[in-house]
Amino acid sequence: QVQLVESGGGLVQAGGSLRLSCAASGRTFSSRSMGWFRQAPGKEREFVAAISYSGGVTNYAGAVKGRFTISRDNAESTVYLQMNSLKPERTAVYYCAAPSWRYGTGSYDPNEYDYWGQGIQVTVSS
Repeated sequence: QVQLVESGGGLVQAGGSLRLSCAASGRTFSSRSMGWFRQAPGKEREFVAAISYSGGVTNYAGAVKGRFTISRDNAESTVYLQMNSLKPERTAVYYCAAPSWRYGTGSYDPNEYDYWGQGIQVTVSS
């Protein structure tokens, strides 16, 4: 079982930055790929970024490529999402997620993730 806890959200002005963290429990973090997703009010959950178990492969949604960076610290069992140049349309609840299977490269498909954090609110004001 994997438990995930997000932190670092909040209110930021347009153009600002935030760094989200997701701390994982258990001893298998370093063998699991990780993903970040977001869900805006009235919309479906959508992919933001993913990272392989080693950190050597990253994937991004087109809308955030070049502005967001996903990274991980396997020694600390934590995955990060650095968000720069934030826009009001990025306002959403952000979730980190992990699959039950190991040694993946990170998927954009939420159906491939089995463990989810509780989510954290990010609000970007105009």
